[in-house]
Amino acid sequence: MKVQSVTTRLVDVPLAHPIGTAIHSIRSVGCVLVEVTSGDGVVGQSYIFTINGDRLKSFDEMVRGLADVAVIGADPHDTAGIWERLWSEINPTGHKGVTISAMSALDVACWDLVGRNLGLPLHKLWGACRASVPTYASSGLWLSQSLDELVAQASAFVESGFEAMKVRVGSPRLSDDVERVRAVRDAVGSDVELMVDANQKFTAKQAIRLGRALEELNLGWFEEPVPAYDLQGHARVRDALDTPIASGETEYTRHGMQAMLDAGAADVLMPDLQRIGGYSEFRVATSAAAAQNTPVSSHIFTEHSLCLAGSLPSCVTVEHMDWFAPLFNESMELVDGNLVIPDRPGHGFTFNPEAVARFAL
Repeated sequence: MKVQSVTTRLVDVPLAHPIGTAIHSIRSVGCVLVEVTSGDGVVGQSYIFTINGDRLKSFDEMVRGLADVAVIGADPHDTAGIWERLWSEINPTGHKGVTISAMSALDVACWDLVGRNLGLPLHKLWGACRASVPTYASSGLWLSQSLDELVAQASAFVESGFEAMKVRVGSPRLSDDVERVRAVRDAVGSDVELMVDANQKFTAKQAIRLGRALEELNLGWFEEPVPAYDLQGHARVRDALDTPIASGETEYTRHGMQAMLDAGAADVLMPDLQRIGGYSEFRVATSAAAAQNTPVSSHIFTEHSLCLAGSLPSCVTVEHMDWFAPLFNESMELVDGNLVIPDRPGHGFTFNPEAVARFAL
């Protein structure tokens, strides 16, 4: 079997309502949809995205350029060899940023093609460890929402079956963040796991002050309390608080994850499928974390991350983000606070042609 073609489509999926975090203003997610097709007509799919579609064409150009030099004509089963050729090819351009995102898209699509060709779900192909995985609601509780809106949405998440959720923090006044998180805790009760995400807003001292003020609320974790590159700041916050620190979504490949581990920067690592380098590198990075008894939680890419969670015991939860759900024929299945790992071939999700046409750029 050989890869005959790699094609891309650009789409822009609007959010139901514009949202805001401490550092983002988001109205849509622009995606490069990737299809890798074998000579036998088997298709593997993936996507990468940018907030509001910014600079999306540069991602598209990188995917198509790397496909020409390392994927087209290759046997898609040779995922490790393809990954290494891509890694070598991007050396002059750099091993972070757009290059890794393009690699990730190609790696995921090749693995999906392999699974579909064999008629196996990827978590079964890799060696399954579970049939479902805990998740937390992340498509809401934004910094841009009012207190009343937070309470109403948190209650709606519980009614929908979620047993965990995440609140964004990063208000100009510490007391406002405390009030907002306390309001959500009061609304959902003590049995629901609650996390907070600062989206890199604070200095280490600011994060420690807020973290101490929130500790009575029994948080599951405090996510990205300081800028992603400030690993020492992460470690300072982690040392000062009892609340676990989660981070890593903005790091690239195993090398970024290893730097976080070496710095003692996080209690939970959060590889992002786009930035980590695809399925191949996600699995490598997770193994390195597992060797230090550090759990991981996948960042966004919920549909395409379920197969990873189904085969990696140290992946303790996945982030439930519904931004990309309109693109797929299939839906995620939430049961008793867990997401079911699909038993369909490959990663288990396929693009809906009508949706792709509707959102096409």
